[in-house]
Amino acid sequence: MKQKNDISHSELPLPRYVRDVLSKHNISLPSPLGEGAGVRLLALQSHRYPDIDMPFLLDQLAGWQTARTKLPSWAANEDIIYPPHLSMEQCSSEQTAEYKARLVARLVGVYNLVSSDLNNDCSRPSAGEETTPKQQENHVRNSFEGSFCDLTGGFGVDFSFIARRFKRAIYVEQQEKLCELVRHNFHALGLTQAEVVNDDGTAYLHQLDHVSVLFLDPARRNEQGGKTVLISDCTPDVLALEEELLEKADTVVIKLSPMLDWHRAVDELNRLGNVVREVHIVSVRNECKELLLVLQRTKGEKDDKMATEKALQVFCVNDESIVSYSLDEALSTSQRLLSAVPKAGQYLYEPNASLMKAGCFALLTARYPLSALSLNSHLFVSEEAINEFPGRKFEITAVSSFNKKELRRSLSRIEKANLAVRNFPMSVADLRKRLKIKEGGDIYLFATTDAESNHLLFVCKKTAIPTCDSQ
Repeated sequence: MKQKNDISHSELPLPRYVRDVLSKHNISLPSPLGEGAGVRLLALQSHRYPDIDMPFLLDQLAGWQTARTKLPSWAANEDIIYPPHLSMEQCSSEQTAEYKARLVARLVGVYNLVSSDLNNDCSRPSAGEETTPKQQENHVRNSFEGSFCDLTGGFGVDFSFIARRFKRAIYVEQQEKLCELVRHNFHALGLTQAEVVNDDGTAYLHQLDHVSVLFLDPARRNEQGGKTVLISDCTPDVLALEEELLEKADTVVIKLSPMLDWHRAVDELNRLGNVVREVHIVSVRNECKELLLVLQRTKGEKDDKMATEKALQVFCVNDESIVSYSLDEALSTSQRLLSAVPKAGQYLYEPNASLMKAGCFALLTARYPLSALSLNSHLFVSEEAINEFPGRKFEITAVSSFNKKELRRSLSRIEKANLAVRNFPMSVADLRKRLKIKEGGDIYLFATTDAESNHLLFVCKKTAIPTCDSQ
């Protein structure tokens, strides 16, 4: 899952609407345009321009500034119109949207189109370019014959990336203003096959003909605006709609909160049988962003037997790193624990955020020549460096108990360090105060508990990982 940053922020054009308004009223923005700088400046000067729809203008500038990092290919398109802040905050990033596009393409059997088309610079307009009718026609001609429907359209980011793979793509959104906005944006993006439907997703589902793929991103905020993490608390309630969803589509993809207990979600959705086929835990730069569940129901007695025998597949994604395994494999593996006291010269590992969320710690000790420090610390130790380990990697320079003399010796000459606690009775703030060490620097301290219930402090430095250029 690569992140595209081919165009620098300074090269991205202002949205056409913003540029035209600024030019008409002879308004200048600071250069270079820092994050939020232009929005604050315009907001302070709003009383000078009573004939400008200032809230809309501010939304466009703030949305574009967010898109420069979150949706660089959209920010490069000067005809994109941006929604209010909440929709920009909730929408997918380009990186995660592209991952979902690849996932759906594989599920319908057109994965080869994604690598040759979705990542091709010619497949989308670059800064200052527009899609031609010929390019738009080529997108549709090379697409999957089936149909795709997004029942919770929102700002349309996920839809726009997934829809490129289909000859028919239906976007459903109950907010009329969002529908008007995305209709404009889909045209700017060359999505000529997109059908925009202003309707409630649940109501539209009842009248929907069978489609190849249904996608849902249930709203995860309650009536008071607070975030929810249970499936039953989201809107629409996919548990209540599950039977109909599986009747109306070959494949259902549901995007859920990364805070959700995915084991519980799978159990709840599998009340209709083994319909949850895949779980995708997606992180960007080691921050868990979303949970994707893939549901499919087989037809016929033979297929039902195959579904029972087919184990659930879990995919742990962090940028370009993907670790996949079957749930059966994880459940049948025992975690190997470190048998000797860790020491300087060995290597310490912390799994990435997706693996932490998955909880597949025993699997790591089976796939890599390392051992867990304890069952609950989620830190691992090896004799030799394992550069391909999916997470952070450190060389241990010292290991100390919390004996005062030993601590003083191990931490001598260390004035600042990056501190983390794992399975330890003190918080980072309390421990930092006790150790009297400032935050920062290139030294990493891990306070944890080993398999014998001993409290240990690891003093580490990051390992030098060979790059493609150096190999």
